[in-house]
Amino acid sequence: MIAVVAFLSLLLSCKTTPQQTLELKESIARGAGVYENFCMNCHMPNGEGITNAFPPLAKADYLMNKRRESIKAVKYGLSGEITVNGVTYNSSMAALGLSDHEVADVMNYVLNSWGNDDGKIVTPAEVSKIEP
Repeated sequence: MIAVVAFLSLLLSCKTTPQQTLELKESIARGAGVYENFCMNCHMPNGEGITNAFPPLAKADYLMNKRRESIKAVKYGLSGEITVNGVTYNSSMAALGLSDHEVADVMNYVLNSWGNDDGKIVTPAEVSKIEP
């Protein structure tokens, strides 16, 4: 696991933009491990999701336009309809039991991977303010 995170960290360091801070780069690297352990089975290694079952995270307008709702979904789970890239999904995602730090890290990874280029860091303090 440590080797995977180290490899992903090195790989991501080559893809990060100059405006990304060291703090964000480190969070993205940690988030890659969280994603692998908790998210990848449904959203796939490339973030493309599964048609009609699990929404894509790659180039996802929902993530870019609904930051608070996205953080809330990772922190507390999600049920009911959402629309991602013009497609409606109506499945549920269980709460994963992640800490605020893990939620922030995985959000930073997702928001800066697969064509997403948010560049704004999600912090554990921001996550802690999200209520169910």
